[in-house]
Amino acid sequence: MPVPPPAPTRHARPPLRPSLPTALSTALAAALAALLAFGVLLLGGAGAAHAADNGSWAVFPTPPAGTATPGPSDRQYFYLESAPGRTVSDHVSVVNLTDKPMTFQLYGADAYNTPRDGGFALRTVDQTMTGVGKWLTLNATRLTVPARTRADIPFTIAIPVTAEPGDHPGAVVAVETSAESTATKGGTSVAIKRAVGARIYLHVSGTSVPSLSVDSVSVQRTAPPVPGFGANRATLHYTLTNHGNATLHPRVEISETGWFGSVYHRPPTATGIELLPGQSVQLTLALPSPPQFDDVTVTVKASDVTTSAQGGCDYLAVPWLVVAVVAVLLAGAGWWLRWRLKRRRIHRGGGRRTREPAEVAA
Repeated sequence: MPVPPPAPTRHARPPLRPSLPTALSTALAAALAALLAFGVLLLGGAGAAHAADNGSWAVFPTPPAGTATPGPSDRQYFYLESAPGRTVSDHVSVVNLTDKPMTFQLYGADAYNTPRDGGFALRTVDQTMTGVGKWLTLNATRLTVPARTRADIPFTIAIPVTAEPGDHPGAVVAVETSAESTATKGGTSVAIKRAVGARIYLHVSGTSVPSLSVDSVSVQRTAPPVPGFGANRATLHYTLTNHGNATLHPRVEISETGWFGSVYHRPPTATGIELLPGQSVQLTLALPSPPQFDDVTVTVKASDVTTSAQGGCDYLAVPWLVVAVVAVLLAGAGWWLRWRLKRRRIHRGGGRRTREPAEVAA
C-alpha cells in the first residue's frame, strides 16, 4: 500500500536538482537540450542526512516499513557492494509532494564530475551508459504517483563478470514526463523537464588502485604598467585527474616562492569535491597579493588518504613599462657618456697638433 508522506520539509543543503530538456525542433534544439541537462552541481557531500527533492517530488532509498521518509539514522543514498558477476537488489521510493497526480519516467544513470567545478552530475536518459546506468533494471520505468503518496519500485543491478573493480557511482533518476516550462534560444523552443535522482555508490570488490595527478598548472596575471596605478591580480589554474578506480576527496596545498623567499602558502585545504574514477576537474584560485617584481615558482600539491601528486609552473612578474623606461634612460646615459668621452679625446688630440709647429720653429 502506498504510504502518504508528511508535509514536505526544508533542508539545510540543496538537493539534486538537474534540469532535463527535450528538444522540440532542429539540431540546435538538441544542442541546447544537452546544455540544459545534467551538467549541474548536486549534493556537495555524500553524508548529508536528507533525501533528494526539489519541493515537488523526492527520490530516496526505500526506508523501513512504517516510515514515510528516511530518518537521520536511515540510508540517504544507496551504498552497495558486490563481486563481479553477481546481482544486487534494492528498492527506490518516489514521493509526490504536490496536491495532484504526477507521472514520471525512471532510469538508471552514470555519474560524472562537471569539468569546471567538480560537481556530482548525472548522464541524461539519451546518453550512453557504461556503468550503473547500463547495469540497472527497474521494475517500472514509467509510473503515476497520486498526490501526497509514495511509490516503492524494486530494482536490480546485474554486475558483469568483466566489471572493473572499484567505485561505480550513479543514480536512480525520476524525470517528470510533462514539460514544466520552455526556453528559447536563437528562435528555437526547448521544453524543460525537471529531474531528481537518488545517488548510488556501487563498489565492485577487488584491488583498489588510487591514482591522482596535477596537470596543466598555469598562472594568468593582470598587472598595471606602473606599480600602484591599477589592479594587480594573479589567478592559478590547474587540473586534478583521478586515474585510479577509487573515488578521491583531494586536499590541495599551494606554495609560491620567489627571489626573496616565500611569496604565498596555503596549507592543505579540502576541495569539497568527490573526484570520481576517470574524471578530471579544472580548478582556479585567486592568488592573494601577487608580487610585481619577482620570478615566482608555483607548486600545487594534491593528496588523498591513499595517494598524492604535485605539479607546478613559473611566472615572471615584471612591470615592463618601468623596465622599458629605465632601459631607455640607461641607454641614453650610456650614449651621453660615450659622446662626452669622444669629445674629450678630440679636444686633447687638437691641443697636441697646435703645439707641434712651435717646436719646429724653435
